[in-house]
Amino acid sequence: MQVPLYQAKAEFFRMLGHPVRIRVLELLQNGPVPVRELLNVIEIEPSNLSQQLAVLRRSGIVISIRDGSTVSYALAGGDVAELLRAARRILTELLAGQNELLAELRHTDSSEQAGASASPPQGI
Repeated sequence: MQVPLYQAKAEFFRMLGHPVRIRVLELLQNGPVPVRELLNVIEIEPSNLSQQLAVLRRSGIVISIRDGSTVSYALAGGDVAELLRAARRILTELLAGQNELLAELRHTDSSEQAGASASPPQGI
């Protein structure tokens, strides 16, 4: 039985839904990175990084490259880097919209407070 496309997409995004995996993918955007360097930058336990790299490798998003005793990882294709750039653009737009709303709320609050302090007390 074939999995519906929407379900396959949901599984794909669920696989990406871990902060360490996203950080690894960000670090791999500029080319292969040795595991020891990933460990230094991400600062997690080697077993945890190994587990997250295995998930990414099984999904086919990253590949491992062995050069002697050094193991590096690289993105399997450029589409993942484009997906990360698209996510960044979307988040930037969402946050910009939230900042505009926050500024409007602050402006409204300060206007209401100024109006309240200018009016005479009632009932005295």
